[in-house]
Amino acid sequence: MTDLATGSVQDQITARLTATLAPTHLTVVNESGLHAGHMGDDGTGETHFRVEVETPKFEGLNRVARQRLVNQALADLLSTQIHALAIKARAPGEI
Repeated sequence: MTDLATGSVQDQITARLTATLAPTHLTVVNESGLHAGHMGDDGTGETHFRVEVETPKFEGLNRVARQRLVNQALADLLSTQIHALAIKARAPGEI
């Protein structure tokens, strides 16, 4: 398995969410190019992301609890490398 602390930020997000949440669907999109020159852009091209994650671990949890699980999995990246993270979190079968 990939070391969770190496690779691009996008790869690290993917690896951490896969390891922590065992998703049935996961999409990680780097949207940093849309924010070039804005606050939070550190010039690396890896500061703004959008994730869509579906996992049975979200069943019975509200939106805030789901987002907390994602944030916990990415905590150190959120405090050091990720400026913005949009999250769409759902359980299997939800639209």
